[in-house]
Amino acid sequence: MTEPLILRTPTDETLRRSELGRYLRHLDEARGLRFADYGALHRWSVSDTAEFWSSIREFFGVRFAAPERAVLGSRVMPGAEWFPGATLNYAEHALKGAGAADAATALTAYSQTRDRVDVTWGELRDQVARARAGLRGLGVGPGDRVAAYLPNIPETVVAFLATASLGAVWASCAPEFGARSVVDRFAQIEPTVLFAAPGYRYGDKDVDRRGTVDEIRAGLPTLRAVVAVAYGTGELRDAVGWDDLLAGPAERGAEPVPFDHPLCVLFSSGTTGRPKPIVHGHGGILLEHLKNHALSWDLGPGDRMLWFTTTAWMMWNALVSGLLVGSGLVLIDGNPLFPDLDAQWRIAAESGATLMGASPGYLMACRRAGLEPVRAYDLSALRQIGAAGSPLPPEGYRWVHEQFGDRVLLNVGSGGTDVCGGIVQGGPWQLVWAGEISGPALGVAAAAFDDEGTEVVGELGELVITVPMPSMPVGFWGDDDGSRYRAAYFDTYPGVWRHGDWARFAPTGSCVVAGRSDATLNRGGVRLGTAEFYRVVEEVPEIADSLVVHLEDPSGGNGELLLFVVLSGTETAGAAGADVLDAALRARLVAELRGALSPRHVPDAITAVPAIPRNRTGKKLELPVKRILLGAAVTDVVGPDVLADPASLDPFLALAAARRPA
Repeated sequence: MTEPLILRTPTDETLRRSELGRYLRHLDEARGLRFADYGALHRWSVSDTAEFWSSIREFFGVRFAAPERAVLGSRVMPGAEWFPGATLNYAEHALKGAGAADAATALTAYSQTRDRVDVTWGELRDQVARARAGLRGLGVGPGDRVAAYLPNIPETVVAFLATASLGAVWASCAPEFGARSVVDRFAQIEPTVLFAAPGYRYGDKDVDRRGTVDEIRAGLPTLRAVVAVAYGTGELRDAVGWDDLLAGPAERGAEPVPFDHPLCVLFSSGTTGRPKPIVHGHGGILLEHLKNHALSWDLGPGDRMLWFTTTAWMMWNALVSGLLVGSGLVLIDGNPLFPDLDAQWRIAAESGATLMGASPGYLMACRRAGLEPVRAYDLSALRQIGAAGSPLPPEGYRWVHEQFGDRVLLNVGSGGTDVCGGIVQGGPWQLVWAGEISGPALGVAAAAFDDEGTEVVGELGELVITVPMPSMPVGFWGDDDGSRYRAAYFDTYPGVWRHGDWARFAPTGSCVVAGRSDATLNRGGVRLGTAEFYRVVEEVPEIADSLVVHLEDPSGGNGELLLFVVLSGTETAGAAGADVLDAALRARLVAELRGALSPRHVPDAITAVPAIPRNRTGKKLELPVKRILLGAAVTDVVGPDVLADPASLDPFLALAAARRPA
């Protein structure tokens, strides 16, 4: 295997000026610990995990209202017990903002529904205190569930922090979700209060959600009140107005709760069944996000964090946690590509973002379009570009480096809703390789296992975590005996977390996440992650997007390998584009796959489709497509509103119908 190209090597000066450098000086001064490189620091963080997480608490000044009896009461997974006896509150630390002054800007919100909104730290603290009092007036207390059907706007941040300050439990869905999809999620947790907006504007289109809110209310019989946020056109009936909720005297403070007290419920995508209600605790999210945001993303007081996300994705929770380290947040609601592909770069420049999160799909689209953001905009404040949600091909790494050089760190990561954080990612003290993630995150004992549970290096295996970390879920809501939780992560390798991704770690520690392990291609005993397949196919100029599935042969044969491609088209890709999948293009694709991968991975059929099915966070829906082609009903494999483009499944449904025996 060819050694990947090193695009960026950390310098002593970069490390010295970073938050990670400050943490290393703290370890030296407070604990007498020194490390030669990132690898040594990471090994310590997982071999002495209790001391590592204790140092994180110490370094960031996390306040416990009641002291802990131990750092790690039990190491057994599932069931590891972190800081038993300790009480704290996430919202208290978020509103403290690492000492941010009242006059500083905490939130800057861009939207197609209304003009830009800026909220100072003082205004944020006051609004949360008033919303806290308003929620208490509605009967909300510790353990109650508060749900939100809201976009990524300041009111949503305020409502979340107010809910958390009371010890109540938060859950949110984006307003583009339909009623059935929302009820499938929220009904599991039986909320007492629902925040909602009557509509929003997406690009140049107004979207009315009043009827959908009525349907959601009808499906949630436990609701005692609906709070209406004035956003979009129209009004919600029989609702408490946002201004009325905040009209009373401010009630500052935060209820101390146990370390593992539920903070929020995040829902899985619902692409393989009913969405899992994943419960995250106050303490685990607080420590994980403090560590991640400062030591990997290099965020601190006065920085500005921009990451396009909806309120249905764990990245929204991660975005809000920028407040923990004193960073201001840049919120974006609406169509992120409106009015053009440059939109996010313009916002980054105008807002002075120091960290910009971008999907790999967005970066690749900018590359294909020939954008030159550094020439077009003043991005001098930018220090990091984060990428997550799907694999970024090597060409995407090279494009970012060509645009920004060594001045900006490209930090590609992979993690998930399940841990509400990163498992593998980069940082100021790590190399950047083209096409590879820099390595495991601090405090995360990530590895690849084979079928027998043996660690493998240099070959694909199941991505696992072998040592507990605080942000592993408290459990699943309603899973009283823990059986669903154990089945989801611990049935394959007892005592070891199996994440469900297919990964390959290099001897250097860098890694490639090659797609979901349940979508792995396996022909003739040779396994290949789908992401590696896409790296080959999508570098062909005539191909804009692709999806590959393998239909196994029950009798043990090679099965069928099916490749679906979206053609770039002459209008969007110039002379290199294609709007016909002819014999010559098929032959080129076969030659590229045979040469780059192996003869076993030449598809049995290549079919052009208008669009590749993706969920709302941009992930390709390989497993649902595979199951549909094997004869499953679409309602059994894809939840409502999971698809970013509902019509994208139509060609696969037609193909499945044609494949059925007459």
